[in-house]
Amino acid sequence: MNVLITGGTGFVGSYLAGHLIKNGYNVTILTSSPVSTGGKISRLTYLEGNPTVKGPWQKFVAEHDVIINLAGASIFTRWTRKQKEIIRSSRINTTRNLVEALPDNSKRITFFSASAVGYYGFHEDEKLSESSPAGDDFLARLAYDWEQEALLATKKAASVIITRFGIVLGKNGGVLGLMFPLFKYFLGGPLGSGQQWFSWVHVHDLAEAFIFLLKHQKISGAVNLCSPNPVINKELGKAIGKILHRPSFMRSPGFIIKLILGEFGSVLLKGQRVIPGRLLDAGFKFQYPDIEEALRNSI
Repeated sequence: MNVLITGGTGFVGSYLAGHLIKNGYNVTILTSSPVSTGGKISRLTYLEGNPTVKGPWQKFVAEHDVIINLAGASIFTRWTRKQKEIIRSSRINTTRNLVEALPDNSKRITFFSASAVGYYGFHEDEKLSESSPAGDDFLARLAYDWEQEALLATKKAASVIITRFGIVLGKNGGVLGLMFPLFKYFLGGPLGSGQQWFSWVHVHDLAEAFIFLLKHQKISGAVNLCSPNPVINKELGKAIGKILHRPSFMRSPGFIIKLILGEFGSVLLKGQRVIPGRLLDAGFKFQYPDIEEALRNSI
């Protein structure tokens, strides 16, 4: 089975590509900057092209059985008006160009498009499932619009799966690449009140979920890709401190975070308690369902 991945050179995409290859899939990574592998990797090829711009790369989309759309500019930055437009356009334009490139009859194609649990907006203790409504902040509106672009692929008969990611944990990247150094230098601890929910997923479980969904062809639409056991920020800090043998009491006041990060600070100070209902109902088993075990495998 041939798989095309956009955003395949990032933290999540590179792990997912490797995991798919290990499971017998042929993977093509669409990238505007071809990567030198230092030697050919079996079942892996690179396709040069910028997915945010229409181009010759689009004619190769139809050669694949699975499209995995992960591309998008990082949200982990201060959100100026210009940066918010980059964050938005990188996702919307890439998805629109991929859908345009699909054949009119794409019944044999499975189209995965990433989204995020930010779709639900900020909540307190309410448990959120795939049927919960969208929120109304910047990330929620972005996720909603991003998903709507992807769902247009159903008009070409493709099977569309919207993967709403929790915060992805794993080695060599992701949010832990930002958090671990703070704890190692005795600066780690709760953000703001520490009571905000943190919905997360280990990168291995995320990759396994993609393979699970490919094997369960009847599943389509929105699927939450997150652990069944979200934690509050204070518990997350305590778990990180425990495995790194560091204290976790250095609280970062909310007003300081907002002063430094602006609107993006709300993402760290608020959250949502998201449950992967559809995966659990379908029988998916998480290898890393608990935060401490997931963190130990992320050092």
